[in-house]
Amino acid sequence: MYDYLAIGHVTEDVWRDGSRTPGGTVMYSSLTAKAFLPRVAVLTAASASFDISAYPGIDVHRVESPTTTEFENIYANGHRTQVTRPSPVVLNASHLTPDLAKSRIAHLAPVCNEISVDLLKKLPASAFVGLTPQGWMRRWDAQGRVTQHPDQWADADVFLKRANAVVTSIEDVAGDWDVLHRWAQKTRLLVVTVGPRGCIAFADGKSITVPAPQVVEVDPTGAGDVFAATFFITLEKHADVARACAIANCVAAHSVTLPQLQGLPTPADVRRCEN
Repeated sequence: MYDYLAIGHVTEDVWRDGSRTPGGTVMYSSLTAKAFLPRVAVLTAASASFDISAYPGIDVHRVESPTTTEFENIYANGHRTQVTRPSPVVLNASHLTPDLAKSRIAHLAPVCNEISVDLLKKLPASAFVGLTPQGWMRRWDAQGRVTQHPDQWADADVFLKRANAVVTSIEDVAGDWDVLHRWAQKTRLLVVTVGPRGCIAFADGKSITVPAPQVVEVDPTGAGDVFAATFFITLEKHADVARACAIANCVAAHSVTLPQLQGLPTPADVRRCEN
């Protein structure tokens, strides 16, 4: 049995100079989880050339795909256009092995609407289910240009009802608090990250705001994924929303002070933020 299972497409991120680096929510969240927990796994779809070395100490269960999902950020005239070339594989209940299905924490982390709702049926009622829904809201045109559509999250009500906790950012919904308040009414716990200001947690018709430590930002890549993994793990362990928010804010804030993967938390970072 695994302590933490991250489900979603791994990605290859394509940069302006043509270089490629591994990415995706499942990478940042699983590597974060490894700082807390000994048994971490990833369920993903990728091509045979996918580089597993980016996941040290993590059991990666790869579903065969003709391609690995790609993301490219194109900058022109001060604007960013995000382009994706997603894997065609949809992850569903048939891909969950018995060992994966028994994971204590299951983090559903799509990047391109690639997780089927039927996967929930294979997870036992005892599993802690965390959602980061950004990928269910992504849409792309024939050229792969990405737009966000919070109102087009298929099966949102089913996912929200099952989730123990949902983490999203205010940017994910383009600042639409009406959408977030509707979600908060349909799920047990919704946490909205608001950048350097920290996060706001909604539960039982109430909200609490938890500030983040103020740091000098060097690279924010993956900070939301670091926050989500830390929050799910800490909440599952302590069942204290405010404490989980504070620890997740602390770990995520530290992650942005260093470039690229250097900001991923270590066990020492975890201990510092927990104390």
